Amino acid sequence: MISILIPCYDFNALSLVKRLEKEALILGIAYEIICIDDGSFSPVNEKNQQINALTNCLFIESKKNIGRIANRKLLSDKAQYNWLLFIDVDTIPKNEKFLETYLSHMNKAGAVFGGFSYNKESFSQSNSLRFTFGKKREQVSSKKRMRKPYKYIISSNYMINKAIFDKIQVPVDINGYGLDYFFGAELKTNNVHITHIDNEVFHLGLDDNNKFLEKTRSALDNLKYMNSNNYIKKHDISILKAYNFLKILLLKNMFYAVAKTINNKIEINLMSKKPNLFAFDLYRLTYLCKD
Repeated sequence: MISILIPCYDFNALSLVKRLEKEALILGIAYEIICIDDGSFSPVNEKNQQINALTNCLFIESKKNIGRIANRKLLSDKAQYNWLLFIDVDTIPKNEKFLETYLSHMNKAGAVFGGFSYNKESFSQSNSLRFTFGKKREQVSSKKRMRKPYKYIISSNYMINKAIFDKIQVPVDINGYGLDYFFGAELKTNNVHITHIDNEVFHLGLDDNNKFLEKTRSALDNLKYMNSNNYIKKHDISILKAYNFLKILLLKNMFYAVAKTINNKIEINLMSKKPNLFAFDLYRLTYLCKD
């Protein structure tokens, strides 16, 4: 019936797998849970090996790092069922009937996105930017997400038909972040019918501000690469629309010249206890405009 797929990297997946296994057994459904560590060679994988003793569960350690997109494709290749549920290893379901809720939406759309949630106890000044961004930009109700369904794509918690997932995979040379940009664009380009529901997971492993900015830059590098190589066609990516607008009006270089003069002030704000997300948008757009 459903293959639950968990991409891993240097993280203890055991508690998440046990949580999902328990509900699947209660429901009495045909299922499998597959975890693949993407070549982290982490000591924590000794604990993750215990996953292999659970019912219909498998933990695999890759011998090399193949990247986020390739790891998800590998998970799909190993899946035996027609529906795939991707859930990131550093999350935990918010709903006690997490799997049941997804199963109730099976066959109603090609892909179903459950949403994200942030627990205020996870906040600290060291991760204030990641928490604030997540709370205001990712913790969005299904009703609001459905207004622009291809805009609010978070690949950390969603169910998709396997045939659709395999179809939309395009070989691109990406080994980093930016998967959600690409994935949302591919769903829209292929006219995949998607729906959003309120079946959130809590995001547990919040990056500190410096790490989040590093990942942001990596995602923007990949976004720029995909855009320049025409991998992204139809999309609802706000930051890319702003970048392309500046390019069309020949204002990209002028914008960068002006914006970089306040870049230090912006970075100070982003490291503060109350980062401003408009400042973060300026930071991202400025980075995109940098040649």
